[in-house]
Amino acid sequence: MAKSRLNFPAQDVLSAGQGSVRSREWEGPTRWTEYLGPDAAARSNGGAEGATSQSASSSSQKGLNMQWVYQLTHVAEGLMAKMYRLNQILDYPDLVNHAYSEAFWKAGLFPNQPKICILLEKKFPEHHSKLQLERVDKLALDAMNDSAEVHLQSMEPWIQLLLDLMAFREQSLRLILDLSSTVITLLIPRKMMLQTYNLLYSMARNDRDCDFYHRLIQFVDSYDPPFKGLHEDLNFVSPRIGEVLEAVGPIIFLSTDTRKLRNEGFLSPFHPRYPDILTNSAHPMRAQDLAHVTSYREWVLFGYLVCPDELLRVTSIDIALVVLKENLVLTLFRDEYILLHEDYQLYVLPRILESKKMAKFGRTKQKEADLEYSVAKQVEKMISEVHEQALYSCDSIHHERRIMLKQEIGRMVLFFTDQPSLLAPNIQMVFSALAFAQSEVLWYFQHVGVASSKSKTARVVSVENDPNDPTIGFLLDGMDRLCCLVRKYIAAIRGYALSYLSSCAGRIRFLLGTPGMVALDLDATLKGLFQRIVLHLENIPKPQGENISAISCDLSDLRKDWLTMLMIVTSARSSINIRHLEKATVSTGKEGLLSEGNAAYNWSRCVDELEAQLSKFGGLKKLYFNHQHLTTVFRNTMFGPEGRPQHCCAWLGVASSFPECASPIVPEEVTKIGRDAVLYVESLIESIMGGLEGLINILDSDGGFGSLEMQFQLLPDQAANVMNLTSRLSIPSAKSPKASHGFHLPGYESYPENNSSIKMLEAAMQRLTNLCSVLNDMEPICVLNHVFVLREYMRECILGNFKRRLLTVLKTDSDLQRPSVLESLIRRHTSIVHLAEQHVSMDLTNGIREILLAETYSGPVSSLQLFEKPAEQQTGSATEAVCNWYIENIVKDVAGAGILFAPLHRCFKSTRPVGGYFAESVTDLMELKAFVRTFGSYGVDRLDRMLKEYTAALLNCIDTTLRANRENLEAVAGSMHSGDRMETEANIKQIVDMDTMVRFCIQAGQAIAFDSLLAEASGIVLKEGAPLIHSLLTGVAKHLPDEIPETKEIRRMRRVANSVNVFGDHDFAWIRLILEEVGGATDGSWSLLPYLFATFMTSNIWYTTAFNVETGGFSNNVHCLARCICAVFAGSELVRLEREYRQKHSLSNGHISEPLDPEAPNYSSIDASIKSTMLLFIKFSAGIILNSWSESNRSHLVAKLIFLDQICEISPHIPRSTLESNVPYTILRSIYSQYYSNSATPFAPISGSPRHSPAMSLAHASPSLRQPRGESTPQSNTRDSGYPKPSSTHGQDQYEMDNFSMRSIDSRNRNVRRSGPLDYNLSRKSKFAEGSTSTSTGPSPLPRFVVSRSGPLSYK
Repeated sequence: MAKSRLNFPAQDVLSAGQGSVRSREWEGPTRWTEYLGPDAAARSNGGAEGATSQSASSSSQKGLNMQWVYQLTHVAEGLMAKMYRLNQILDYPDLVNHAYSEAFWKAGLFPNQPKICILLEKKFPEHHSKLQLERVDKLALDAMNDSAEVHLQSMEPWIQLLLDLMAFREQSLRLILDLSSTVITLLIPRKMMLQTYNLLYSMARNDRDCDFYHRLIQFVDSYDPPFKGLHEDLNFVSPRIGEVLEAVGPIIFLSTDTRKLRNEGFLSPFHPRYPDILTNSAHPMRAQDLAHVTSYREWVLFGYLVCPDELLRVTSIDIALVVLKENLVLTLFRDEYILLHEDYQLYVLPRILESKKMAKFGRTKQKEADLEYSVAKQVEKMISEVHEQALYSCDSIHHERRIMLKQEIGRMVLFFTDQPSLLAPNIQMVFSALAFAQSEVLWYFQHVGVASSKSKTARVVSVENDPNDPTIGFLLDGMDRLCCLVRKYIAAIRGYALSYLSSCAGRIRFLLGTPGMVALDLDATLKGLFQRIVLHLENIPKPQGENISAISCDLSDLRKDWLTMLMIVTSARSSINIRHLEKATVSTGKEGLLSEGNAAYNWSRCVDELEAQLSKFGGLKKLYFNHQHLTTVFRNTMFGPEGRPQHCCAWLGVASSFPECASPIVPEEVTKIGRDAVLYVESLIESIMGGLEGLINILDSDGGFGSLEMQFQLLPDQAANVMNLTSRLSIPSAKSPKASHGFHLPGYESYPENNSSIKMLEAAMQRLTNLCSVLNDMEPICVLNHVFVLREYMRECILGNFKRRLLTVLKTDSDLQRPSVLESLIRRHTSIVHLAEQHVSMDLTNGIREILLAETYSGPVSSLQLFEKPAEQQTGSATEAVCNWYIENIVKDVAGAGILFAPLHRCFKSTRPVGGYFAESVTDLMELKAFVRTFGSYGVDRLDRMLKEYTAALLNCIDTTLRANRENLEAVAGSMHSGDRMETEANIKQIVDMDTMVRFCIQAGQAIAFDSLLAEASGIVLKEGAPLIHSLLTGVAKHLPDEIPETKEIRRMRRVANSVNVFGDHDFAWIRLILEEVGGATDGSWSLLPYLFATFMTSNIWYTTAFNVETGGFSNNVHCLARCICAVFAGSELVRLEREYRQKHSLSNGHISEPLDPEAPNYSSIDASIKSTMLLFIKFSAGIILNSWSESNRSHLVAKLIFLDQICEISPHIPRSTLESNVPYTILRSIYSQYYSNSATPFAPISGSPRHSPAMSLAHASPSLRQPRGESTPQSNTRDSGYPKPSSTHGQDQYEMDNFSMRSIDSRNRNVRRSGPLDYNLSRKSKFAEGSTSTSTGPSPLPRFVVSRSGPLSYK
């Protein structure tokens, strides 16, 4: 064969090939080992020898080897696959116009000398020696001569293909095989190939032609054009072909009559007019024949094309008309086709016109000629007009047929699913339905993009195939479900078939013994065949309760004997023909012998060839060659109005059969087709998952579930506008209320004109649940070694879409999404996922949790988890994005939006929008609670860490300033204590970058305020979600020991309690933690901190600030400076004292003999130290403020005095009465009276607080003594002792304070003022004797006074 001969020289190859073909061209299938494989060739050779011996013993019949027909069919497929591959390699050349692309010459098959090669083709069949090629292109001819051997080797396999085609034609004609679909595909560059090969051969072999040159010349020339050779080859069997085509005419007519098929129930398991009759036994043979109607139609189209004279039969016109009207192309092989009507006009019509002309001359002489003329005239008219009809009616005809099949197959699937016991008796009808649907699906895709030219106008008209036709999906789904039913009940079908065949044996034996058969006097050959057939049937194993699948029997011999018998009785040379057999047995009143035998033949195939039958009638492997159009139609119909999610199983399942299209003759096809099949499945899965995402996103949109809720989380002003507009609509209107600023009013969805949106939601929900259920139940799709599990794709799609949606909704078009809106969107999407989860056997909720955890995880929670964060651990992008936004835009205010902390409103405000919202819309307590619920403890911890890092950098600036200005601050301290005003001012001016330091401290105060709000929100969320844990933390925090230093466990517990705002003083504990982490407050210069903060009173920042009654703060956030000062004082003192104790403890361990005071500090002593330090700060700050006052410049005085009052209000360590000893109360009251009397804003929000009780209104006087809050001890007189000493306290003043844990109060009442700077809690009032030194009783660290309600001040 060709592959094995490539190892020999060219001359030996051709001579061997010549000898081989000459000696074996009549040996049958043994020649075709390359196409069949050695085993198949040996089996066919053995069959041939058996048939020959059988022929020798037969007196009147030659041996008929049916195996040759099967084998040559496989050979034909191999030959066509080779030609198909050759055309691919050569880029499908245009042989008619001699047009060849660049790829044709680069393929390496032909010499790249276009002039010579094309000339050889055009001058075919002239010999190259007569063409004077040296004059055409001498250089090209010399180049061909030099590389003749190389080109010979590349062309040898394809020349061998021509030899194989020639031998195949001769063998096939002897077997009367229908060769039309094979020989027509001989549209390869055969002329150029043969002529070029012979030229190269003569160059290499001294001007000698190759041995097969002249035979191949004759062979190629006889098929130029191909139909010319076919007409001649099949002329002698033309009458028999005409008879066969007439015989299948009734079945073709029935298949085209859609109404009759539906009305008489040919494809229905029950009779349409008699529903009680379940099994349709009215026409079983017709239903059986309908399974082969696709082949019958191809026979008609090919038959009349290659045997035109048979159209002159009277009945042939109608048969050809009904088939031609439905088709525009005739498929030859795979996706190669010819334009049917053009070829009929080119090759059939001239023969008809010739017959018409001859009949016209003989009309006067013969009566038959007149009939022939009339028929020829009708055929001419039919061929001329049917093209026009086909162009405009073929699509509608097939569309109507697809609708009928959709309905019939749908009913069939439902019926057999409900009544599976009736599937086996009606299996032939199932095969017919599958064959019909297969034919219609293939027709649809074979005609996509077909353009045909009308003969009269020569205008190209394309077939209008609707790519949105949903019937294709229904047919594919129906075929898939029918095939699944057959495979499911395959054992029952085989059992029924075996039972039928067992009973058939007795009936056939009875028919063979009837008088009619005895009278026929059959010869020995026929008698032997019938006896063997009966013996085959009687030897079939009888299923008796045993496992049907375990029964194995091969009935191929039965079918072979039956076909041999049919060939004998249909032969013209046989004395007994088929009509004799039918008449001899039909008189019994039962089925005749032929009917019984044909039925046995068909049922035998349901025993050992059921899978092959199912593949034949229900297989769609040929769709591979249209898989691109298949993908397009799927995308257009799957999620269209009439698309069904369950159809996707069938669309995907088609790919499993694609690799079967690969021919073993062309090895590279297996790889290519397999790769294309995998890509097809991946493309469809991508489309399915895209549709799944689309359905989820539709429901998750504002027009989906969002329309059933409020469209958005309304801001307060938006909600007020909608409420005002709604209240105006007191009279019901006949029309639907219109939206205001994009928001629908209540009742919008109830109006009829808005019902479509609700219906759309219902349809989307139905499709989503159906699609999820289908994908969950779908079997894995296997394509070669690839397995596609749709459930896993669905899971990845849903969770991947959730992740993408999460990252998408984090930001709006302008900026960050509000956390409350983000939370509602996540909940909405999660509810949709839960809806889908109800229809799948997967835990999608756990996947959502994993995604949320992955997107929020930013390392171990510092106060809860002790493990180390891996170096390569990726933090959650969602948490990073949101936290970075808050830090950059709220805490740092990089956009310059004028961010201000509003203590009264407990949020941040901005003078202009930050992105799409004002700052209060994303920082109030409701929004921060939504942030905590969305991002959990990881998000809170990440934001807290970022705030700590930012604040630590600012505290480091304080440390740097203290170190850099230590000498100046010591001088300032000395001058302050000595009372030298001039020297103090001079020393203060020496401090470097004071204004910058003030701004840094203000920024630190902003971070402290934001973290306090975050901790409060965390505590509320914890209390709502886990009240027992919150209660436990609250109780534990109250009873933590006061000893210093603390153990690691106690310190962790304080940090946990502080993170959820159940600790006493959040700001103090937070700053302490930062200083401990960064090693701050370790230098002795921190003892100068009160003097540094006191010098801030001389900063220029006081000239640009003003107090705002509405927010309770200053216009440039100076009130955040007060928060920073209080927290840093407390935190640094605790860290300093704890460090001193550790140093003493380590010293005592080093010198055991030296006794030291082992008493450790506690929170009471630390609180006294903090109070002493802050009293020092208040004294010197008030002195600087009052000393800088003058009549000409007093605007800054008001802000500074209010600032000092706010420090006393914020800090839990000093009483408000401290300020009275340094600043006259009448000045403060005058300031506040002026502010609140000029303010048009209501003084304070109304609430059920004791501060509004009339009993609390007192006369205009100095602060009075407050009620003690609990057990108290009298405090000693407190006066500043001057310059602080390096000891545990400043000065000689000692304050006996209550237990630190008992001093914790609610931060929302302590740190935030609701009604102005002098609005205090009752618990914070202290008794104060006018003219006496500051005293404090009770556990409260913050004594306060109250004044009359007759003025602008009101207190709790």
